[in-house]
Amino acid sequence: MSPLLPPLRLRAARSADAVVVDTPVVLAPMAGVTNAAYRQLCAEQGAGLYVCEMITSRGLVEGDPKTDAMVRFAPNETYRSVQLYGVDPAVVGEATTILIERYRVDHVDLNFGCPVPKVTRKGGGGVLPWKRDRLKAILESAVRAGEPHGVPVTMKTRVGIDDDHITYRDAGRIAQDAGCAAIALHGRTVSQSYSGHADWSTIADLVDLVDIPVLGNGDIWEAADAVRMVRETGCAGVVVGRGCLGRPWLFRDLADAFAGRESRATPTLGEVAVVVRRHGELLAGIMGERRGLTDLRKHMAWYFKGFPVGGETRRALAMISSFDELDTLLDSLDADAGFPERELGRPRGRQGSPRHKVAMPDGWLDDTGGDLIDLSDAELDVSGG
Repeated sequence: MSPLLPPLRLRAARSADAVVVDTPVVLAPMAGVTNAAYRQLCAEQGAGLYVCEMITSRGLVEGDPKTDAMVRFAPNETYRSVQLYGVDPAVVGEATTILIERYRVDHVDLNFGCPVPKVTRKGGGGVLPWKRDRLKAILESAVRAGEPHGVPVTMKTRVGIDDDHITYRDAGRIAQDAGCAAIALHGRTVSQSYSGHADWSTIADLVDLVDIPVLGNGDIWEAADAVRMVRETGCAGVVVGRGCLGRPWLFRDLADAFAGRESRATPTLGEVAVVVRRHGELLAGIMGERRGLTDLRKHMAWYFKGFPVGGETRRALAMISSFDELDTLLDSLDADAGFPERELGRPRGRQGSPRHKVAMPDGWLDDTGGDLIDLSDAELDVSGG
């Protein structure tokens, strides 16, 4: 069978070189999850572009140690990719330069999709694209910083603030005119947050509207979902977030599906245990054993969801602090237990409820201007979207 899609090519403005992703699948950055260890684990399973946890431009420019510690890469990452969040054009441009020159980053993605109220309340995240001129200035600043180095800049956004305030069409045009290499669209509004269903028709509409590649995001729980999204929308690739929580082998399935191979093997409990052990080893390699295994705790519920694992064992797995403890618990599992088929195609991770009113600054929706607005407070304590 022939490949589902050609390789994804992300090319900086006026550059002959490109970031070439043979399997057009992107791991979405997720706070506290997609560190270098998890990205390496996913890359060991299948091909794709694996994006570092989102960092703030101001934290990078001001030399924040926590931000610096997040910019770490695995040895098997063909391209160094980072998602950057910022609200000030000059600071975003400077941060982009730092990423390229200090950390040798090959690709920068700008996030305009965060739905967290403490961010949107201050004009950041998923509500910022309403201010068209501010969005334009930020994108142009980042693209200018990347252009001399041949580093492509992309953006991720949502459909809009709510059903009455749609932003993705204008955002797409602005991104294209600014010189962005691609745009990723999460088919939900900010008011939906992670609830309900993603509207893939908006992805198809954006594909028809712009000439740059469009990546689809939202409700990809299995490889079959990615295939269906590509066929229904015509997108150039997919962005996978919550669907891979506790399931890094999803990237193996995606690689098979995009290559036209109809093979999908669901792992046994014993095979999942092997992946968990490997995840722990990778975390310990960058954090040390105790801290690394403490970080692994939050993944346990995702890894073993639906499997016949007793409550006492689950509680113990969520409290591990050493490999001795981890190995004893993993050895106690029924290695031959089959994968819980009922979990296939079901949402994973946070979902929540829609927000009837999106938190925004007073008068935010009165106009689409915003070049002189001080949004610096919107860059504090952010997370992805």
